[in-house]
Amino acid sequence: MSEQDSGQGQPWWRGAALYQVYPRSFADGNDDGTGDLAGLRSRLPYLAALGVDGLWISPWYVSPLADGGYDVADYRDIDPAFGTLAEAEQLIAEAHRAGLRIIVDLVPNHCSDQHPWFRAALAAAPGSPERARFHFRPGRGPGGELPPGDWQSHFGGPAWTRVVEPDGSPGEWYLHLFAPEQPDWNWDNPEVRAEFASVLRFWLDRGVDGFRIDVTDHLVKEDGLPDSAGHHGRPDPWRDQEGVHAVYRDWRRLTDSYPGDRAFVAELWETDPERFCRYLRPDELHTAFNFALLRAPWEAAGFRQVIDATLAAHAPVGAPPTWVLSNHDTTRHVTRYGRADSGYGFDRASRHGLPVDLELGTRRARAAALLTFALPGGVYLYQGDELGLEEVESIPDELREDPVWLRTGGVDRGRDGCRVPLPWSGQEPPFGFGGEGSVPWLDVQPKTWRELSVAAQSGNPGSHLELYRAALRLRRGHPGLGDGPMRWLPSPEGVLDFTRPGGFRCVVNLGQEPALLPPRPEILLASGELQESPEGLLLPADTAVWLRHRDDAPQG
Repeated sequence: MSEQDSGQGQPWWRGAALYQVYPRSFADGNDDGTGDLAGLRSRLPYLAALGVDGLWISPWYVSPLADGGYDVADYRDIDPAFGTLAEAEQLIAEAHRAGLRIIVDLVPNHCSDQHPWFRAALAAAPGSPERARFHFRPGRGPGGELPPGDWQSHFGGPAWTRVVEPDGSPGEWYLHLFAPEQPDWNWDNPEVRAEFASVLRFWLDRGVDGFRIDVTDHLVKEDGLPDSAGHHGRPDPWRDQEGVHAVYRDWRRLTDSYPGDRAFVAELWETDPERFCRYLRPDELHTAFNFALLRAPWEAAGFRQVIDATLAAHAPVGAPPTWVLSNHDTTRHVTRYGRADSGYGFDRASRHGLPVDLELGTRRARAAALLTFALPGGVYLYQGDELGLEEVESIPDELREDPVWLRTGGVDRGRDGCRVPLPWSGQEPPFGFGGEGSVPWLDVQPKTWRELSVAAQSGNPGSHLELYRAALRLRRGHPGLGDGPMRWLPSPEGVLDFTRPGGFRCVVNLGQEPALLPPRPEILLASGELQESPEGLLLPADTAVWLRHRDDAPQG
């Protein structure tokens, strides 16, 4: 289906460029203000022409949308706002004909409080088989009025919510590491394990090429759910290392029984490199998101350290690294790179509203794209990355939907700003997201996005979109890119310089002064204009360039 699986004789997922689709905000096919499968199907030619190898589709399942679809009420059907199961099957088939793989989001840590099994648990008595599928516990203190433990939700507030029993009395508490509308499954329960094996088979039978596993390391909790004292208020006991690894070995055996190469992509919050890569052993998951580069500030030494540590951690298990700059949970990197403090620590509350130099952020984002596309392994793009979209921070409070915003009492502004509907064409909102006169579900597209729409950028050789198209085309066609080795070259302070097999070289200037390029360079692609000087060609600050390399030294 692409050079990644045929040209190098390796599984497609080892070096694939995958594009994340957040369906609600991608394209509206029926003009009701919500992105849907009809809109996505209509844009498949755009995605194929962009040069990506496949799509990761954020949750499309039946959901009350308490957390943007990550609260699933039915894992085997499509939410009516997005379309139908038949449309999903058509999308998978059409994507395959266009040369695109399909990875679907799987949310196994928790479900919606509207899921039939949780509704049955609420209707059942304490100690019942229905409640055993979740984490129900009696409370502490007089009358059980205090939570069973001190765990805190990742969205703010306690991770325990008390229920009202069928007889109307205050009852047990249930665990939710995220919103109260997202009760955690009990992965020690064999019924839960069997149910998710069935869900995997359901979507594999419909032709999906893999699964992105939400909060991969959260599933199996430490026995007894002990208090998190000593873990700084964040429950490390939510992670039972051996228990969760057993789950993924079972899943790997299941998918390996299907013909063709399927892929599991892990979302890991694990920061220890050794524990991170245990999930990627040959009999477990295939790849994992690498948030380390996303978090790193714009600084050469820090980037180099992240790249070296990532490659070193993946090497013992033989797994390819992946690189990502933005996703549906993070501030868009055009905005991050335009701030004085360009790092990211999921601490939106302390950074919201800080001054942003969008011109600087855009210049750095262009250079970062060439860097990540040139590194060994796979790469993920979040929808709108290719357009150079910034975070929309000026969202009126009444339009915010993210439970993070609600659960923190407005302290954390949440993730809505990276989920604003995409601009496709036109001079006024909704910029072709839906038909003329339709109003997007999050109606906050900046008017400046008229200059960033797909139509406005297409055919403009200096645009962000055309840079992505050119880079992805070169990446797909070059035998040395994707999975494989790399070798660092000596470079001045603030500059990253490395080669890949087949005569490829990438130079990125993260410093403040122009850097001299090698004599008579053969330019393949540059993220910005290069400068002439008496000494030779200069690479300006915050700029990257791809060169044809003439040194045949072995790659490390």
